[in-house]
Amino acid sequence: MNNIVVIGSCNLDITVLANKRPVAGETILGTGLNMSPGGKGANQAVAAAKLGAQVTMVGCIGNDAYGDIFEKTFANYGINTDYLIRLDDVTTGTAHITLAEGDNSIIVIMGANAHVDATVIDHAWDAIKEADLVLVQNEIPLSTIGYIANRCQKEQIPLLINPAPAGDLKPEWLAAATYITPNEHELASLYPHMSTEEVLLHNEEKVIVTLGKEGVSYAKDGHIKTIPAFVMDPVDTTGAGDTFNGAFATAIVNGKSLEEALRFGNAAAALSITRLGAQGGMPTRDEVMSLVSTKE
Repeated sequence: MNNIVVIGSCNLDITVLANKRPVAGETILGTGLNMSPGGKGANQAVAAAKLGAQVTMVGCIGNDAYGDIFEKTFANYGINTDYLIRLDDVTTGTAHITLAEGDNSIIVIMGANAHVDATVIDHAWDAIKEADLVLVQNEIPLSTIGYIANRCQKEQIPLLINPAPAGDLKPEWLAAATYITPNEHELASLYPHMSTEEVLLHNEEKVIVTLGKEGVSYAKDGHIKTIPAFVMDPVDTTGAGDTFNGAFATAIVNGKSLEEALRFGNAAAALSITRLGAQGGMPTRDEVMSLVSTKE
C-alpha cells in the first residue's frame, strides 16, 4: 500500500500578482512576480509525497533550465523520477498565471507535456502495474489518457481521473476509472445532458464533484452526501484542486474510507490556499491531521 503513480504534466508556474485583472487592451502595474514548479501532474505528485505517499512521476520535461528545476524539486520530495523523460528541442511546459482579486486565471503552454504518449506509458509500465492508485489529469494528450484507462482496466489497476482542465473524455475511459474528480464546470462538460445530481446518483462513490467553498459531493446508497470545506482566508488558490487530489489519493491508498479521504483532501486543500504558490502552499500530514482533529 501507499504506492501512487502520477502520470501528468510538469509546468513552470510564472505568477504575476496584481490588484486587479486587466481588461483587453489595458496595461496595469503588477505588484509582484513568482516563478515556481507546477503543472497538475507535478502538483499532485508533490502533494501526495508531502503527505507521506511513495510517489513515482511519469511524464516529459525539456532538456532546459526549467527541466532542471523539476529534477531538483522531485528529488527534494523523494519522488521517483526514473520514468520522467527529458526531451531535446522542446521546452518544459509553462503556466502563465494572473493572481488578482482573490482568484487566478491561467494560460498553459503544453511544451514537453504534449509528448506524453503511449510509448512513455509503456516505458513506465513496470512502475504503473505495481501502483495502489494511478492519477492522471487532462494536461497531457487525451488519447494518452484513453490508453492509460484501457490498460489499467485490463490489468485491474485502480485509476483516478482528474478531468482538469475540461476535455472531451470518451465514456468508456470514464467507465474504466475508479474515481473521477471534476469541479462543477468539468462535470457539466463530461456529462452535458445530465444534472449534477443525476451524474452522482448514476456513479455512486465514483464521481466526486468539488464545489470550492462548499466542499465536495458524492452519492452513496441512493443519497447525495456533501463533505463540507474547511473555511480559510485565501492568499493564493493556485493548486488547491491538485492538493485535494493528491491528499485524497494518499488517504485512499492508506486504507481510509471514502468519507475520511474526502475530509482529509478538503483539509489539505484549505491549508494550501493560505500560502503563496501551488507546491509551496501544500501542507504536511501533521498539519492536515491537526486541522481535521479540530473539526471532529
